[in-house]
Amino acid sequence: MAKEILLEIKNLVTEFHNEEETVKAVNDISFTLKRGETIGIVGESGSGKSVTALSIMRLIPNPPGKITAGSIIYHSKTHGDSDILKISENEMRALRGNEIAMIFQEPMTSLNPVYTCGDQVMEAVLLHQKVSKKEAKEITIKLFKEVQLPRPEGIFDSFPHQISGGQKQRVMIAMAMSGKPEILIADEPTTALDVTVQAAILDLMLKLQREHDMGIIFITHDLGVIAELADRVVVMYKGKIVEQGSVLDIFSKPQHPYTKGLLACRPLLDKRLRWLPTVAHFMKTDVNGKMIETNQSIDEVTEKLIVTAEEREENHKKLYDKEPILQVKNLKTYFGVKKGIFGKVKDFVCAVDDVSFDVYPGETLGLVGESGCGKTTLGRSILRLIEPTEGTVIFNGKNITDLSEKEMREQRRDIQIIFQDPYSSLNPRITIGQAIMEPMKVHGILENDKERKAHVTALLERVNMSGSHFYRYPHEFSGGQRQRICIARALALRPKFIICDEPVSALDVSVQAQVLNLLNELKREFDFTYIFISHDLSVVKFMSDRMIVMNKGKIEEIGDADEIYNHPKTDYTINLISAIPTGQLKDIRASIRKKKKLNAQK
Repeated sequence: MAKEILLEIKNLVTEFHNEEETVKAVNDISFTLKRGETIGIVGESGSGKSVTALSIMRLIPNPPGKITAGSIIYHSKTHGDSDILKISENEMRALRGNEIAMIFQEPMTSLNPVYTCGDQVMEAVLLHQKVSKKEAKEITIKLFKEVQLPRPEGIFDSFPHQISGGQKQRVMIAMAMSGKPEILIADEPTTALDVTVQAAILDLMLKLQREHDMGIIFITHDLGVIAELADRVVVMYKGKIVEQGSVLDIFSKPQHPYTKGLLACRPLLDKRLRWLPTVAHFMKTDVNGKMIETNQSIDEVTEKLIVTAEEREENHKKLYDKEPILQVKNLKTYFGVKKGIFGKVKDFVCAVDDVSFDVYPGETLGLVGESGCGKTTLGRSILRLIEPTEGTVIFNGKNITDLSEKEMREQRRDIQIIFQDPYSSLNPRITIGQAIMEPMKVHGILENDKERKAHVTALLERVNMSGSHFYRYPHEFSGGQRQRICIARALALRPKFIICDEPVSALDVSVQAQVLNLLNELKREFDFTYIFISHDLSVVKFMSDRMIVMNKGKIEEIGDADEIYNHPKTDYTINLISAIPTGQLKDIRASIRKKKKLNAQK
């Protein structure tokens, strides 16, 4: 029996105007959504996928944006057929949040920090359902149970900052479900989450879909996630749909070179590559912006990049035949928990709990684990950006835990850090040239500003930026470009050792591949040593020679990255690995069989 159509998008065009030009962010797109179906919309930042969602919700800010053509036909059980673009604002408000709900990308900015989670969901319940406050509270707690929040009554009274990222996202899902919607639009709802939390959120959304027979539009840049969730896939590029089809067809027989690029640039788990393929391996543009296809298959590209086990073994013999450049011995970093009316320290959180390991010159040591496992605190404790409670850090034979503040500042010239968020890492009031030159001045590198500027220009070009960007400000660049600027700033001091703290977690998968390739190129060129921190085990495996898996401040296991992935020793590591969305055809086919079975039971 064919499923009924819920939503029809026909020839939709959404434009944004400024003084210089008109940009078609969504350019003549068409697709349909059926009841009980999940459509995955994928593409890089700027492809038009989020603008498509906002157009459906009629939330395009005007000015500068405007829907200029097309229709969005919603087939409602209660209101009949209607073109969303032609109904009044009052009618749209009745639909929005009630019959068509949306979950936004960043739950922290979507939730009001001054109200409890319960109050905010209750407000949505009262808005969409004719119930008393007492009934609204009961419905909210029931919703919290439905989205599998622990301690529903406790979460009801908690403020957003008091719960984890995964819990905040569940609160947002509960809020979206409060109106019992027929259509749920999820815009990058799992991008910043750990793989285990992401897996739980995806399972939850599928469970809710089965129970409520909703249609879901799931927006992401990660095709691995789409493989786990979607029935059909819509691939967007520069405002247009370049390909759409069943999830199995898209993954097994991608037709468009852009789709091939998105599929290929995810780090592989079953092979080790020298560098990651990018979209540029499959499509290029000429001087007029016209796309030129390279006519290469994904297998043809990846086969040329494979590192053999023999090559890897030979490299490791050379690597570990040296004295360590960094030795961490019994490091502990505790944080006091203040309680009571006078704010006395009543307890301690062991963020880093008796950790020991060595790092060798030229090595990339990966640190992986869920949020709160202590990996970022460990990285900052090594640099003494957070003062460790106990233990020793020896760098190049020198005990840096005994250095004075002044001596430690000088030592940081040799050990640099690239932070997770390139947006908050750069001062918005100074140009990127000044931002890179500033630490050079502090450490007295080169004779004068003229020499420093020439060095900064060369660095920008080395990280695939333009020397002409020297006088531009951070807001003029994309997330990937800002991360390249942060890498250039770390390189400016000519360090021996760089700690990379989640440097690609906020980036599109294609931009992520470019930045990871760049870090590996720079390592070979300048003989760097890296500690690479991430919650994404597939990224850590690609980057690392050895890997440390952390959990609750302790080391779960440490060893060769491939060995840990192929033969994990602890339950925690096994769970981390099993939660990674693989996008492999056998898993997609298994997922399709499981959905068919569950639908038959329903």
